[in-house]
Amino acid sequence: MKSNRSTNRREFLRRTSGATALLALGRNPGQLFAAQTAPALIASIEKVVLRRGRDSITPTWFHPRACVFTSPHGKMALMTLQPISGSDYFGPVHWMVAHAPDWEWTEPRVVPALGRVGQADRVEEGVCDVVPEWHPATQTVLALGHNVFYSGPKFSPDQPPRWPVYTTWRDGSWGARRKLEWNDPRGAYIYTNNCGQRVALPSGDILLAFSFAARKNQPRSVAGVICAFDGETLAVKQVGEPLHHEAGRGLLEPSLVRFDGRFWLTLRAEDNRGYVSASDDGLHWSPKQPWTWDNGEPLTMSTTQQHWLAHSEGLFLVYTRRDASNLNVPRWRAPLWLAQVDTRNLHLVRASERVVLPLVGDCVNAPDDVAYSGNFHPVNVSAGEAWVTDGEILPKRGWKGDLLLARIRWAKPNQLAP
Repeated sequence: MKSNRSTNRREFLRRTSGATALLALGRNPGQLFAAQTAPALIASIEKVVLRRGRDSITPTWFHPRACVFTSPHGKMALMTLQPISGSDYFGPVHWMVAHAPDWEWTEPRVVPALGRVGQADRVEEGVCDVVPEWHPATQTVLALGHNVFYSGPKFSPDQPPRWPVYTTWRDGSWGARRKLEWNDPRGAYIYTNNCGQRVALPSGDILLAFSFAARKNQPRSVAGVICAFDGETLAVKQVGEPLHHEAGRGLLEPSLVRFDGRFWLTLRAEDNRGYVSASDDGLHWSPKQPWTWDNGEPLTMSTTQQHWLAHSEGLFLVYTRRDASNLNVPRWRAPLWLAQVDTRNLHLVRASERVVLPLVGDCVNAPDDVAYSGNFHPVNVSAGEAWVTDGEILPKRGWKGDLLLARIRWAKPNQLAP
């Protein structure tokens, strides 16, 4: 009898049109989305260690971010990364490449334009938070980060004004170090797209987002920005309407993606939430709303990044969050999770959540030996595979950690892949 009722109910849902059927059963359209997407697009996730840094004298590599494209020598990947030896204390930006189908990475080499530059009073200007992206119109990799200042062997607490810094790669050679100019008083103290994903538009322009503030202690706002790019120079053309947030430092590290004819924006914040917004043009955004599950429960985050992974049949978010398994891990920075986005209701489908990179260790009795995730980057590699790169760190163990890559294999071909 119980089995018959279950069979009849499934048949009813199958035969009846989506939202009408769910409303008849007292459920909402978001639950319909979950039911349709949960048997999902991900076939498997495999953890790969690219460089071992936990127990060796080799550098601990941080901020690893890759882009994939087709060169005259075939499909290849280029990754930027930099060593870390303290809190927000980074060495020069490096790069390495790998070629399909074996994806064997070269040894990291310094990006000439993205080293440190001496200033007055033992201060050095460095570059961090770099994201390389392929620009199809110019056949160029644009590596965009921002400047940062160091006082001796540490991060300078009194940071002067900061802005985006970039360089370009073409045919194996790097260009000069450049500043993305924005002469707007709203960004007098800082404007940046650090760690942010961006979108190459069909016109050849680039859509990104600025996090900006006029004064040091002012909460930052975020706005969409359209830039022209000719393969060498990046220039601001248009800035959209800003989103505001008064908690802490405001809205940070905005990441953009284009999916299903629209643009989607995810935002780091400092009120135990992350935020999401949508736009038709990348300049005018819907009111931001906190990331929640499909039952309305908000995700609890601790001022950490979220980034996008797009499949032609579904949009995913990669993130860290609070969970019963990680309560003693600072900022809940492990494990790294992934879930599918209900783009109609702007929330995450709980049934679709998967671990991308697992928590390793005992977070109850030995949390200092649990490596943090959180400065990661997703990238589509082929119709059958995507990657998430991450540089783990153990701050209480000399800032050691492994350079990691999660191989996500799709159950269905991804038409958005390069």
